[in-house]
Amino acid sequence: MKRVLFLSAFLVCMSAIMAQKYPEPEFSNEIYYLKKDSAMLTRLEKGSSKMDTKMKMAGYGGAESGYEIDGQKSTTRLSGGTNLSFVYYTGSSTSSTNKTDSMMRANGLDADMMKGMSEPSNLITLYKADATKDKRKVYLMKSPGMVNPFGSKKSQSSDKYTFSTRKIKDGYWELLVDKSLPKGEYIFVMSGMSMNNMDGSMMLFAFAVD
Repeated sequence: MKRVLFLSAFLVCMSAIMAQKYPEPEFSNEIYYLKKDSAMLTRLEKGSSKMDTKMKMAGYGGAESGYEIDGQKSTTRLSGGTNLSFVYYTGSSTSSTNKTDSMMRANGLDADMMKGMSEPSNLITLYKADATKDKRKVYLMKSPGMVNPFGSKKSQSSDKYTFSTRKIKDGYWELLVDKSLPKGEYIFVMSGMSMNNMDGSMMLFAFAVD
């Protein structure tokens, strides 16, 4: 009996500590910056964009495709790029019951595969954005074209930065950026089917490192 009471008290204490360390975001299906030393969340700049494809001189002058967000600089600015932590919150439990798993399999869907697709690393990509006069752009493809015979012929894309994920609880994930980010503008692109807007645009969450 004492063991049960001790275990219950321990679990209650751990839950309280976890709640202090990982506060619940105000809005669901968004990415927040987590300042771990004070357990404070900062909402990232939010936008949306359809894939934009542009061709110059019918492709001879190059082509580019990607996503963009208005403004040269993000309104969310971080003072450094080392040991950055973010959280992604769905607002509800993502766990599946045996009943829902059975229904998915009956309809020809692999329940285990669908669970894997809900992993943030399969839905979210972090890019370093290129800042122009009035936009920040993420290039999925940028081709130089054939006009400049001495230039590079290789297609390029925006730099990606990896992050590790830690499941705090159902529907709540911590995203730990794997290496220090240099100064610049950054955008999380949420590319999962469930993250798309009705018009087919992608959700973007932007921030900057000063």
